Amino acid sequence: MADTVLYEVSDGLATITLNRPGAMNAMNTETKVALREAVRSAAADDAVRAVLLTAAGERAFCVGQDLKEHIGLLAADRETGSADTMSTVSEHYNPIVRALAGAGKPVVAAVNGVAAGAGLGFALAADYRIVADTAAFNTSFAGVALTADSGVSWTLPRVVGPGRAGDLLLFPRSIGAQEAYELGIANRVVPAAELRAEAEKTARTLAEGPTVAYAALKESIAYGLTHSLSETLDKEDELQSRAGASQDHAIAVRAFVEKEKPKYLGR
Repeated sequence: MADTVLYEVSDGLATITLNRPGAMNAMNTETKVALREAVRSAAADDAVRAVLLTAAGERAFCVGQDLKEHIGLLAADRETGSADTMSTVSEHYNPIVRALAGAGKPVVAAVNGVAAGAGLGFALAADYRIVADTAAFNTSFAGVALTADSGVSWTLPRVVGPGRAGDLLLFPRSIGAQEAYELGIANRVVPAAELRAEAEKTARTLAEGPTVAYAALKESIAYGLTHSLSETLDKEDELQSRAGASQDHAIAVRAFVEKEKPKYLGR
């Protein structure tokens, strides 16, 4: 895996770190490929029970597409008459977001700085966002004459409502950490110096939790957003049967009766 993305697994927690701080963690091709493979690995690895997505440096979580590389790729497209550059959406961004949102385990995003464009999309694909008080968000797409990608047209309206999402997409602007919290984009805002410790503490707590139940919760929330109440009740029935058959459920019930703290196995 390229050193533009760092990947580490420890005690059930996979930590994925965007590692281009000098470029504000912008997504060049190498970084997109490395991030795609990292999130896919974390999602598929049964030993991983939670994922922490963060970034190196203090200025940026991820500012989206690396426009310096993008300019050169567009020029090459013009010379060859192709449209290969924009295939990055299907080749890179879509698989990354699908793996984050669809992982059968909790994903925590520790947003240390600016999250713009695809960077915003990656943060919104996480299940829980802990944000430094110095961080900011920006949709950015319309500012470079593009439409939304990285799932933003799906996730953002569900977080802030369609009217506010349209405003933020049509008129891109910087949203500070406090406003992001008020809009629901940030779940928690912490001092920048405490971000990594707080995010890791939260992610490790989730990594020690009932993984089957967490996976079912993620699935039920996503399902309920696009289905009727009746359909969702049936889905809850299905998922509850799955969670109820897990070893962790038996462990939790026994611990409750015996007034002990449960030690989950993640299965």
